[in-house]
Amino acid sequence: MSQRYLLALYNNFDEAEAVVKELRTADIKGFNAANDMVVKSPIEHPEVEEFIGNKPVYVQWFTLLGASLGGFLAFWLISGSQANFYAQMKGGKPIVPFPPNFVLTYEMFILGGVYITVLGFLILSGLPARRSPLYSAKVSEDQIGVLVKGDEGSVPKLREIFTKHKALEIQEEAGR
Repeated sequence: MSQRYLLALYNNFDEAEAVVKELRTADIKGFNAANDMVVKSPIEHPEVEEFIGNKPVYVQWFTLLGASLGGFLAFWLISGSQANFYAQMKGGKPIVPFPPNFVLTYEMFILGGVYITVLGFLILSGLPARRSPLYSAKVSEDQIGVLVKGDEGSVPKLREIFTKHKALEIQEEAGR
C-alpha cells in the first residue's frame, strides 16, 4: 500500500499532547506511533519529554571512537617516524621517547574526538535531509504540528482522531 502523510495543526499544547497520547495507545493498522509520528513546535516545551519519551543518544560512541582512533593513530605515526631513524646515532637517548610523544598524542586524541563527534552528529541527525513532505509556516509562528505517516487504510482513523481533538487544520499528501 502507498503511504500518506497527515499534518494536524493545534493552538493548544494540551490538545496536541492528548493527540500524541491517543495515537500511542490506538491500535491502527499501518501506523506505528514510535516511527511514524513527529511533533513540530515553534518553541521548546519542557513537557515534551514527558509525553514523547526519551530517545537513545549515540553521539558519545562516535566521540569515544574518534578519540581512541586519533590517539592511537597519532602515537603510532609519531613513534613509527622516530623508529625509522634507528640507524642514526641517538647519543644514549631512547629511540621512541615517550614524554614528548604523549603531548602530541594528547592533542590528536582531542582533535580526533572533536572531528568524529561532529561527523557523528551530522550522520545521526540525518543531515543533509530532504524537507518534510508536509510543512506549514504556521508551525514556525505559534502553532504545534503533529505529522504522521500511515497506510491509506489508516488515514480515516487518523483524521478522526485529529478532528476529535479540535485540529485547526489538517493537511494531507501522498507519500513518495
